[in-house]
Amino acid sequence: MEAVRPISYSGQGFSLLGEKGRFVLPPDFRKAVRDSGLGERVLCLAKHPRWKCLIGFGLGRVNEFEAELDREERIALERGAEYDRELRANQLYGFARVPFDDSGRFVLPDRYFKLGGLVGAAFFQGGGKSFTIWNPEELAKMGAGWEDAQEACAELAAQAGKARK
Repeated sequence: MEAVRPISYSGQGFSLLGEKGRFVLPPDFRKAVRDSGLGERVLCLAKHPRWKCLIGFGLGRVNEFEAELDREERIALERGAEYDRELRANQLYGFARVPFDDSGRFVLPDRYFKLGGLVGAAFFQGGGKSFTIWNPEELAKMGAGWEDAQEACAELAAQAGKARK
């Protein structure tokens, strides 16, 4: 039996909100999400716990949640900090399962437009075990350390604007 390779999300992508209220999951992200879900075309989405954006991942990531909770709890105890395991578990497991088609088109559930601050465009930023989905205006507000993502977003937005014309 072949060993399962860990899924990693890297790079960037951009999608304008299209007809029928659909965004398009970029090809590299689409493949990783599908591979994580053992071929299922299901995008898992949740509100990012700290930033005004969404977090996305494939179904396979769910298998890591309990270990992640254990690790976070252990670190908090070692630091003498409080850790609300129930709240964090609700954040992790409270994701939406959003199907996408072969072209990557998916309908974002209404509440995620508000939670992620999304309007007419979405910027996708790889982040290893997951990726973030940003409103370009929200990403532009992020401080030091976000310059590369901000520039990539601006470049991809300009390309998408030219392609739409």
